[in-house]
Amino acid sequence: MSAANAHRNVVQNSNAQSKTMEKLSSGLKINRAADSPAQLQISENLRAQAAGLRQAIDNSEMAVSLVQTAEAGLSEVSRALIQARQLAVHAGNEGVNDPNMMLADQREFDNILDQINRVASSTQYGQNYLLDGSRSGNGLTIGKNLEFVEAGVNASSSGPGGYDIVIKQAATRSFQSGTVALTQAMIDSGEQITISEGGRVVNFKTVKGQSVEQTMNDLTSAIEEAGVQLDLNRPPSSTTDSHTPQLISLRHKKFGSEHTFQVASSTAGLVSNKSNVNVNVENGLDVIGEINGEETIGKGQIMTGSIGAGTTEGIKIRYTGESAPVGGKAGTITFVQNSLTFQIGGNANQFSQFSLRSMKAADLGRGESNTSGFKALDEVTMLSSSQAQDAIAVIDKAIEEVNSNRGEMGAFQKNNLESNLNYLRIAHENTVSSESVVRDADMAHEMAEFTRHQIMTEASTAMLAQANQSSMSVMKLLG
Repeated sequence: MSAANAHRNVVQNSNAQSKTMEKLSSGLKINRAADSPAQLQISENLRAQAAGLRQAIDNSEMAVSLVQTAEAGLSEVSRALIQARQLAVHAGNEGVNDPNMMLADQREFDNILDQINRVASSTQYGQNYLLDGSRSGNGLTIGKNLEFVEAGVNASSSGPGGYDIVIKQAATRSFQSGTVALTQAMIDSGEQITISEGGRVVNFKTVKGQSVEQTMNDLTSAIEEAGVQLDLNRPPSSTTDSHTPQLISLRHKKFGSEHTFQVASSTAGLVSNKSNVNVNVENGLDVIGEINGEETIGKGQIMTGSIGAGTTEGIKIRYTGESAPVGGKAGTITFVQNSLTFQIGGNANQFSQFSLRSMKAADLGRGESNTSGFKALDEVTMLSSSQAQDAIAVIDKAIEEVNSNRGEMGAFQKNNLESNLNYLRIAHENTVSSESVVRDADMAHEMAEFTRHQIMTEASTAMLAQANQSSMSVMKLLG
């Protein structure tokens, strides 16, 4: 029995020594599930998490590279627009320019448009085209007076039938019309008219002996020279006599509740209700409507799907009608969401989206009110001084749009990607450290255990030999 007992201890010590040797040779204290079932599960989950974080770090770094590529294209578009604006300012100097000079400015401007379109069409990262509008929410409106402007990353693609657009109130402009017509007698008496808008003021005084027609012309010129954003509405000169009394009607150039102006006149009723008293003209109205039955926020002629609206959040639509359509329904919009999606976390649903709008000339400078009828940057011509003035306004709108997009892009890179990278690196470091604590062998401890098991194996083997020797002594006595 002593030999059987010694044999059992020899086997146990030998197995323990083998396991310790395996841990020392592999560097792991868990080499199979039987070593520690619970800790194996924990360590495998930590390994999966660490691998996901490592890939998320790579994903974020690649996303930064993509954003920087897109911004480089935007920088070139911005430079081209600044050059185009310089040309428009030169073209506005009509008193010096001859027709050939104006034509030369136009040709160079057309070349700049080609350059902008080329950058917008060719800027890419891998096979992703970044500035042609294909990586943003794209919409197609069906209906009179409707225009898709842009959309954010939270809007969802519509079905084949699109989203219904309902207009409850059309946008209006701040408007003031006198109740008393301007007469020759008022002109001869030295009528004083004061108009202020956006910090700019027009102080206009009539000149004795000038006709009503000439006075109205002079008032129009004074408004334009002061840079006041108002139109003087009047009948065509071909339909009126030069001395025919005319009502003075002033209307703001921009739609919405943000825009208003003040007026005063010497004669009550000419533009203000009371003599020599400033009147704050009632503000215009913002468009009110719904997209897909969801609430929108109106600003001027543009309504935007409100935050938390659901499927239409961030979709912007311009309605240019003067009144709401009968029944309210203005049309539909078919929307497709193509914004860029970046997986910037190691787990499901840890992603971020960004929309890169089109930088093509046909999509820049839209919605800027101008007398030349330029609907976008690609329609701009500068063959006269008046066209050059409107060109400057449209180009300024385009520059503002490009700068705004660059700002959003920079904020996304800084606050979403680079900040997230800092977190990911720390999280990856701590996850790897935790996995190491659970899974990796403590080499000093295992070496001590190995030495112990080695001594025990040698001792038990010696005792087995001694037990066998005792049995042999008994056999000799029996013999």
